[in-house]
Amino acid sequence: MITHKKTIFKLFFAAVILVFASCKRDQSATTGWEYNQPKNGGFEVSPYAEQETGPGLVFIEGGTFVMGRTEQEVQYDWNNIPRRVTVSSFYIDETEVRNLDWLEYLYWLKRVFGVDYPEVCQKALPDTLVWRDKLAYNEPFVELYLRHPAYRDYPVVGVSWLKANEYCSWRTDRVNEYILIREGILRMDPSQSNQENFNTEAYLAAQYEGLVKNDMIDLNPSGQGTRKVKLEDGILLPKYRLPTESEWEYASLGLIGNTIYERVIERRLYPWNGHVMRTDADKNLGEMVANYKRGRGDNMGVAGNLNDAADIPAPVLSYWPNDYGLYNMAGNVSEWVMDVYRPLSPEDVTDLNPYRGNVFMTKAKDEEGNIQEKDSLGKIIWEPVTK
Repeated sequence: MITHKKTIFKLFFAAVILVFASCKRDQSATTGWEYNQPKNGGFEVSPYAEQETGPGLVFIEGGTFVMGRTEQEVQYDWNNIPRRVTVSSFYIDETEVRNLDWLEYLYWLKRVFGVDYPEVCQKALPDTLVWRDKLAYNEPFVELYLRHPAYRDYPVVGVSWLKANEYCSWRTDRVNEYILIREGILRMDPSQSNQENFNTEAYLAAQYEGLVKNDMIDLNPSGQGTRKVKLEDGILLPKYRLPTESEWEYASLGLIGNTIYERVIERRLYPWNGHVMRTDADKNLGEMVANYKRGRGDNMGVAGNLNDAADIPAPVLSYWPNDYGLYNMAGNVSEWVMDVYRPLSPEDVTDLNPYRGNVFMTKAKDEEGNIQEKDSLGKIIWEPVTK
């Protein structure tokens, strides 16, 4: 009984300390020391409301859903069995990546690496020969689909999984460079080349200087008065990457539109309700809701009354978005996810953010424990975790 009273007293005492500490602004709730004060060491806590939404992204509120097949599997492969999983909130592109977006990427690579490292540009080129067929005449697409302005808003094709990942890394750096310029920290520098180009990881590791406009004020009394942006400032965005399989399926189905309170009232086979490919809305009754091939020899319907109106991939903003506001999450072109394929993954992965393909990496360090110097392309060197 005495022990019980002591426990209650300790819990009450701890609660009182936390309440009083939390009542003071800009003050640690655990030590009582003030934040952002050079006179006591200058530990900084930056104002932060929420992460900004990157260009072209849509916020997807996470939750639980049944991942996997929604109808009987007639082939009995048993590689997509239904299982309930939870996906954390994330961001995803509103549309597929366009030809125009990839041409912007290729132009930047050529401008920065084209003279000394032309192989970098060559490796990023999509395989336009995906259009070539021995028994079809698709040569105009081989030559024109990627670069002609008529196709600039069409989804880029012929991109491997490795190229897609490289694009994500490049996009991370360009978005964060833009943010630092927008916030008045860096100046625009169109003369970047080779090793001296903005890379988020190199910047955070103090291995990229750039054209400085206004560095951050350093409150550390032992510092230099100014400093680079840190991750703790909340200015830079996290890495762009491919979505996991579970994230992609969750975003594609858009079940938030079929949710009342905590109940999904109807599962979906497609990003829309029902089992047909035409809308039942009065205003657009009977119109196609996605780009798909209706049957052999019928890619787009009959002239004068085309169905999906697309013999090849359609522009990325075609048809209606799903309930998350995402376009072409069924039909049009295939899309990469981050996972590697394993038939038995549904039996092995966890039920929170399931993913198959982890290869854990860490920044390479020298004998003194410092991050190694960036490589000739301006990137921080990573190595596999061995323990």
